[in-house]
Amino acid sequence: MEKEKKIPSGFIYFFGSFGGILFGYDIGVMTGALPFLQHDWALQNAAGVTGWITSAVMFGAIFGGAIAGQLADRLGRRKMILISAIIFVIGSVLSAMSPHDGQIYLIIVRMFLGLAVGAASALVPAYMSEMAPADKRGSLSGLNQTMIVSGMLLSYIVDFLLKDLPETYAWRLMLGLAAVPAIILYFGVMRLPESPRFLVKTGHPDEARKVLTYIRKDDTVIDDELANIQETAKEETVAAKTTSWATLFSGKYRYLVIAGVGVAAFQQFQGANAIFYYIPLIVEKATGSAASSALMWPIIQGIILVLGSLLYIVIAEKFNRRTLLIMGGSVMGLSFLLPAVINWLMPHTNPMMIVVFLCIYVAFYSFTWAPLTWVLVGEIFPLQIRGRASGLASSFNWIGSWLVGLLFPIMTANMSQEAVFGIFGIICILGVIFIMTRVPETRGRTLEEIEEQGTHK
Repeated sequence: MEKEKKIPSGFIYFFGSFGGILFGYDIGVMTGALPFLQHDWALQNAAGVTGWITSAVMFGAIFGGAIAGQLADRLGRRKMILISAIIFVIGSVLSAMSPHDGQIYLIIVRMFLGLAVGAASALVPAYMSEMAPADKRGSLSGLNQTMIVSGMLLSYIVDFLLKDLPETYAWRLMLGLAAVPAIILYFGVMRLPESPRFLVKTGHPDEARKVLTYIRKDDTVIDDELANIQETAKEETVAAKTTSWATLFSGKYRYLVIAGVGVAAFQQFQGANAIFYYIPLIVEKATGSAASSALMWPIIQGIILVLGSLLYIVIAEKFNRRTLLIMGGSVMGLSFLLPAVINWLMPHTNPMMIVVFLCIYVAFYSFTWAPLTWVLVGEIFPLQIRGRASGLASSFNWIGSWLVGLLFPIMTANMSQEAVFGIFGIICILGVIFIMTRVPETRGRTLEEIEEQGTHK
């Protein structure tokens, strides 16, 4: 028993959030792999196939998050993260082994991989919030975001290092190497304890107490925290029995559900993932140079994302959620709209201007909408509806991610880039109006105060 007690809290938080690196790697890796895959399989003019191959992971994730949430309540957070790691390994290896011109095969395998991506996106924040002390919850949710964008940056660096290989090997190795962090995750999580909340829910309060001794420095607070967890677990059991999908849209909760689900949907429809998935192809279209030689741009985007996530951890509790979202959304909208205006007024402007504006967009997205969406979703839903409402918000977020990944190459094949980004710019401005009119402030407020505000709307 003594040996078990030596699991350091830093180890638990690191590997508890490590699933974010995998989630980020699998989202980012196709950015660099796509130009090589397009040449290898002659897909340059097959916008629909390109969109499906890229977005298949997000399509699988729509279902992965929902399934993992249900199973985690039966099997435990830890066991589900282990199962996700195994799916990551199998999916990565199968992607690398795609038969030549096997578009359908690769789409199906990436949907399978998406189950694990969706599971990681649901399980990692849940596990971290259940392990973290209340005063560290905000910064640890920021750690999850930092892990995700670090995974994206890692995939961009791997893509860049492999770019001089023959194209048929380059993209296969890029996709296959996702198995390496998945194996590290599996063996790291093997040493992690189950979350105290799950242990209490399944009738193991003594085990829950033992886990709390690993992650709480002050032994005197453990009894109080355990009593709180037991009380909350009872309330959640009652809530689960009395809540249906119809409850979400009853008068009392409708305002908060629309606010939380709306923010999660807007985060994706604002077009961030179009940049992350397709930046080499955007640079190719803007400059005429080959996309496979534009792989430094994703690294620049990745560095901006990581720095932005670290900035968010510093400023998270210093500014209101609404203030940051309104400011971020306004600058993001202008970053999309201004290139179209400048290009209209001065048709011979350097085409790289659009890429500079995209970097400004990524910078503001990285410390506002990227992390705050999930902070807000975690805070805005009352206990009675939290499980179902959080799942609904996550599903809408993944549906948005999938549609943007699928439709962007089709849109750019039929419209100018300025027009496509102009559409995203308008959606950003609509998102700002939504925040101003439909979303309550949650910073520093209790769930009861937020709920009270909702009932007056």
